[in-house]
Parts: sequence; structure tokens; C-alpha cells
Amino acid sequence: MEKRKTKKEIVEMLLRNNALDSKDEEELLDLLVDQPISIDVDKQEEAKMTKGDRIADKVSEIAGSWGFIICFSGFLIFWIVLNSVILSGDKQIDPYPFILLNLLLSCLAALQAPVIMMSQNRQAAKDSLRNQNDYRTDLKSELILEELHDKMDEILKNQRKLMKNMEDNNEKK
Repeated sequence: MEKRKTKKEIVEMLLRNNALDSKDEEELLDLLVDQPISIDVDKQEEAKMTKGDRIADKVSEIAGSWGFIICFSGFLIFWIVLNSVILSGDKQIDPYPFILLNLLLSCLAALQAPVIMMSQNRQAAKDSLRNQNDYRTDLKSELILEELHDKMDEILKNQRKLMKNMEDNNEKK
């Protein structure tokens, strides 16, 4: 008696792009049709998020907004005006060439860049998961359509036989 392949073996064969025989294809089709394969990537990813991930996403959301750009530009203009025009002489916090401002900007960029990269890496992982889900869904659809096509061919073949039998019966009468 031939050993029946497990669903896991069939899926592994498929993922390795090996050719499946018709029995294996049928088992895989049954597996895919009977069980839902689509997942909600956003919900799955949200369930795995740590507090650090949420903070990175929030920082990226804020730092990548027009509101941040406008407010930060306003802060820079205020800093320059404060130290060039309003405060004079010894009262200046950061006289021209604004070395303290450069230090603050460098520190901000040094901290902000890795946080934004963490958020982008998470988004890339989420996109990869979404692509895998799309592949499985497309595969399921393709297999279902192929099965429907085969069934339709079988129905047409049977219909032709019936029509021929009916014609033969009519001719005999």
C-alpha cells in the first residue's frame, strides 16, 4: 500500500517548487479549500508589538509629518533670532555659528535615525508577511479555479456522452 503524504509534506513540496502528482494536488486542494489560509497581517503584527515598537512607530509618525517639519523649522528660526537679535553680547546662549544648535541637531539626528529605521524594518517585515499571505491566497484561488475547470471539462464530457446516447436512441427508434 502506498504511503499517503501528509499535508505538511505536500506543502513543503509545493514550496520547493517540486512537481506534485495528481493525488497530492488533490490533497493539497482539499487542505486549502477546507481551511482558511488568509490572515489579517495588521492584527497579527499588532499582537506581537512591544512597547519599543509602538514608540518607534509613534516617533516615525510624528517625525515624518508636516506638523513636525513646520514646528521644527519654527524652533530653528526662533533659536537663530533669539541668539542673533534678541539676546546680545554676553547674554547669548549660543552665539553665531550656533555650535550648541549644531550639537542639538546632531544628537536629534543620531537618535531619530535608528528609531525610524526600526519602524521601517518592522514595516518591511509586515510587508513580507502580507506578500506571503497574498501568495497563499493566490495559490488557493488558482487551485480552486483549476479544479473548477477540470470539473467543468468533466461535465461537458459527460454531457456530450449523454447527447450521443440520446441521438443513438433516437436513431434506433
